[in-house]
Amino acid sequence: MGRTLATNNSKIDEKFYLVREDVLPEAIRKTLEAKELLENGKAESIAIATQKVDLSRSAYYKYRDTVFPFHTMVQERMITLFFHLEDRSGTLSQLLALVAGAGCNVLTIHQTIPLRGKANVTLSLNTIGMSEDISELISKLKRLEFVIKVDILGTGA
Repeated sequence: MGRTLATNNSKIDEKFYLVREDVLPEAIRKTLEAKELLENGKAESIAIATQKVDLSRSAYYKYRDTVFPFHTMVQERMITLFFHLEDRSGTLSQLLALVAGAGCNVLTIHQTIPLRGKANVTLSLNTIGMSEDISELISKLKRLEFVIKVDILGTGA
């Protein structure tokens, strides 16, 4: 599997390989270990993670954006958003239209019964098909006149 990226008017063809861990160079294995420590909260910083696995920070920075555990490449990316909304007719449908327009697939919707003119909505979204950055989508959602607040409850694969 490969993809072509345009950089500075040149094209680079990136190829991806599935490689058994035991044949990876030590620096790449240790980079994966350091990334796992950071993701699991077992290291508070890159400096601490690289020290724990006995890896130079320069090697970590060299490989961190190029090596990933297989399971992260095959799972869908998800995000859960919490909205505090004004109770108006059609708000949920406008919210969902904006989310769908960004290329997200709605996995779950939970809406509370409106109280005092306000309602809460929680959306779990598959973001793998997004056509824009999640921060751009959240900015657009916050600009909707009926949206009082948007929070990211969680992200995951």
